[in-house]
Amino acid sequence: MKEHIVKIISIEQETQDVITFRVEKPAGYSFTPGQATDVSINNRATGNEKRPFSFTCLNTAPYLEFTIKIYPAHRGMTNELGKLQTGDELIIREAYGAIRYKGKGVFIAGGAGVTPFISILRDLHKKNEIKDNKLLFANKTKADIILQVEFEHLLGDALINILSEEVMEGYHHGIIDENFLTAIIDDFDQNFYLCGPPRMVSAVTTHLVKLGVNDSSIIVEMGSTIRGVKREYEGVGSPVH
Repeated sequence: MKEHIVKIISIEQETQDVITFRVEKPAGYSFTPGQATDVSINNRATGNEKRPFSFTCLNTAPYLEFTIKIYPAHRGMTNELGKLQTGDELIIREAYGAIRYKGKGVFIAGGAGVTPFISILRDLHKKNEIKDNKLLFANKTKADIILQVEFEHLLGDALINILSEEVMEGYHHGIIDENFLTAIIDDFDQNFYLCGPPRMVSAVTTHLVKLGVNDSSIIVEMGSTIRGVKREYEGVGSPVH
């Protein structure tokens, strides 16, 4: 797979532990909103270690953008990314990924799992096609919500925030379980886009199947490992970790 060395153009702190990196865009580079690429840091300290990150900009932008959650306690690659400065270099590969827009529906995200949806929603807004789409966004606290102001602008009342560890006026409290889904959604004959912690995605997928959503209408990044779940999860919710 072809590799491209790109310089970091800018770094912006989005939340206490989420950073947006804008980098140079190689000539001719292209992706479909929702896709990702494998990213490495171009230095000896991290070697060839690479991790997949979703593009969050529009494909038409003159740069590439990644919005990444940093995990300092893991002492892994995201911790090293958090130490980078403008002018440092990353290595990116070709775009890939299963999540792409297939028609109006409900986007369900947990924490940093919202990142594949950022470019999709921005693209739909630019095309004036965002109407009738909805985003259910699960986080631990209000401070963890990524790009809240922009999502409010893009979606208005179609943005539904739910917090698992904080009770605040104007925000739902709890987890994305069957009761929450039936209270928020009145049409299960549409597409459902899921991305988040594996346990959350598995639980929500199970709830959706139980509620009659067609298996082919559930779009997830790793569909082969999550789709087709027909059994009930007893006592399993959708926590955000």
